Amino acid sequence: MSDNSAVMGTNSSIPGEVIAPEKTKGRAGVFFRKFSKQKMPLVAAFFIILLFLIAIFGPFLTPYNPDEPNYDALMQGPSAAHWAGTDEYGRDILSRLIDGTRLTLAVSLSSVLIAGVLGTILGLVSGYYGGWLDRIIMRGSDVLFSFPDLLLAIGIVAILGPGLSNVVIAVAVFGTPSFARIIRSVTLSAKETLFVEAARSMGAKNRRIIWRHIFPETVPSIIVNLSMKIGGAILAAASLSFLGMGAKPTEPDWGAMLSMGRDYLSIAPHIVYFPGLAIFLTVLAFNLVGDGLRDALDPKMKN
Repeated sequence: MSDNSAVMGTNSSIPGEVIAPEKTKGRAGVFFRKFSKQKMPLVAAFFIILLFLIAIFGPFLTPYNPDEPNYDALMQGPSAAHWAGTDEYGRDILSRLIDGTRLTLAVSLSSVLIAGVLGTILGLVSGYYGGWLDRIIMRGSDVLFSFPDLLLAIGIVAILGPGLSNVVIAVAVFGTPSFARIIRSVTLSAKETLFVEAARSMGAKNRRIIWRHIFPETVPSIIVNLSMKIGGAILAAASLSFLGMGAKPTEPDWGAMLSMGRDYLSIAPHIVYFPGLAIFLTVLAFNLVGDGLRDALDPKMKN
């Protein structure tokens, strides 16, 4: 009796129990303390917040119309009038970078969120039910893992056709197996715990056990993997746009800006430098935040 009460006292996921607000606040406090002690991830987090603010308020921040050509200022270098210079059509590069922030974040975030939702569902089903479902899902993941990510994305976009919506689908497809494997691993461990056995013995249905008891155990892994995948999604989307398979050349996408500027690299390198720097810093920031979240939320994932 004492063992059962100890189990029920230490886990708030038993049916009928409610997570204490103090415990939730305590966990949040521990997380923020751990994360704030890491200088580089903290700086990267502020940079990402700045990016989101730029994406939201971009139309009010651009000094020039990002789509309006100026044939009197073709390929000018950085100056007081144009801090990042102008491109081959005389358009202000800084304005296009600011306007393209929203597009870049929208494509990468939507693709990673789709991959996260699909991968989480597949991982929960595979890990909890096992059997033929597990074999089918894991063999499908193995097939997708056998292709390099970018090559798989190129193949999918080649079949579906160019465009940002198809880029989102392609990046989501190659990101799903990673989520499925990680969530499956967590599910396999969680379903053997005492509180899950207790819920099962009390007559809880499988769906309730999965979403009420096992899914919360996977949340730290989901958050960490989401943050780690966004950087790769930005790089993949930029690569596809660079190859002419993503954004249209007229759209202020960072990858498309690189593609348009490569022909002028020898005479106007700034056209390529600034979009490349934006991609590099953004990918680096998301990777650093992902490392920081991993250390703060789920230190076991280091191994």
